[in-house]
Amino acid sequence: MNSDIDLSTAAYGTVRPHAYDIALLPWGATEPHNLHLPYLTDAILAHDVAVDAAHMALERHGVRAMVLPPVAMGAQNPGQRELPFCIHYRQATQSAILTDIVASLHHQGMRRLLIVNGHGGNTFKGMIRDLVVDYPDMLILASEWFAVLPARDYFEAPGDHADELETSVMMHYHPELVSLSLAGEGQAHAFALKGLRDKTAWLPRHWDRVSADTGIGDPRRATADKGRRFAEAVAGRYASLLAELAAARTIDDLYAP
Repeated sequence: MNSDIDLSTAAYGTVRPHAYDIALLPWGATEPHNLHLPYLTDAILAHDVAVDAAHMALERHGVRAMVLPPVAMGAQNPGQRELPFCIHYRQATQSAILTDIVASLHHQGMRRLLIVNGHGGNTFKGMIRDLVVDYPDMLILASEWFAVLPARDYFEAPGDHADELETSVMMHYHPELVSLSLAGEGQAHAFALKGLRDKTAWLPRHWDRVSADTGIGDPRRATADKGRRFAEAVAGRYASLLAELAAARTIDDLYAP
């Protein structure tokens, strides 16, 4: 394992000799994950998948990426902020953080940044549109690692929060952090209004009306092997993307002739 691609543990002495093609920014949240996963699950998993992707990009494609320390500052729904130590960060706060990161990287000569998002409540599109006005020569991409591949190809009954998917991937990376015996069923209540169920319109779900244990999706079928297969496949997809981005020298290279 290379110690020069994960800024959470790397030293300047191991980073300084290398040129980096792209930076990866894991982004999560601070919130309960059912009764059995850490508050920082979204940040932990986004970081670990990003590190695996950076390793694969280097080993398979000769592309060197740096994984930045994960940001655990996520936007929360009503009904979550009332839960102990669940922290809501306004979009303006998130935007300020991302702006400072982009400004620092751009000043240092970095021109490619991939956000690896692990929290469904985070949205970066508007922020990126604003940033490219100020940094038109920088490629800033956003992704959600848990949505890169169809969850149902790997899991029996995936949900969308502290479910079989997240639990399995956490069991793969950090089994010591999973207390599956404490897990609730993750039973979720849907909207009563058809127009909300069929997505005619959107509003944030009130979390304490949706779930009694904060989970959405039963995690009890989770296994470390399911998590390994999914995480490796996702990291491989990211590694291929990193290789493509490294090869794209101009904006024109992003588009078909």
